Amino acid sequence: MILVAAAGALYILLAYFICFFVLLSIMIIPKTIKKKRINKKIENLANNTMEITPEEFIKMRNANFDNYHSSYIGKQNFAGVYILFNQTKNMYYVGQAQKIFDRVNSHFTGKGNGDVYADYKYGDKFTIKIIALKNSGFSTLNELERNTIAKYNSYYKGYNKTRGNRG
Repeated sequence: MILVAAAGALYILLAYFICFFVLLSIMIIPKTIKKKRINKKIENLANNTMEITPEEFIKMRNANFDNYHSSYIGKQNFAGVYILFNQTKNMYYVGQAQKIFDRVNSHFTGKGNGDVYADYKYGDKFTIKIIALKNSGFSTLNELERNTIAKYNSYYKGYNKTRGNRG
């Protein structure tokens, strides 16, 4: 009798473990795989873009071809996400903009994220990467920004104060 009860309890325990692993494979594993796929996509996009310093960016932004035209880069604004990396503190800031060059410029001229500007002003070394929304594989700036913030962990260990826009 005791042996039958122990066997029954063992079968119930085995059934719980099977249910747990089934739920794990249905709910958690696909999310993990999807997250890894998105992170790889962001990494590829970021690695296939030019990385420049704020000084190079400002020089490029201010450049014009003659005295009669505004800067070339100002005319080439596009929608995208930018990644500001503080090499000195190993911290990231990720943002988005419809006019990406204008927005990146604001961070290094005191009109953007105050913490980024303060660190830049006091000598921390930064780099800039820009990802265009067009041909990124993401349908909205919000989606691209949220996933980039997650990839670089800039909400928990960076300058970002939110995980990105939800709109």
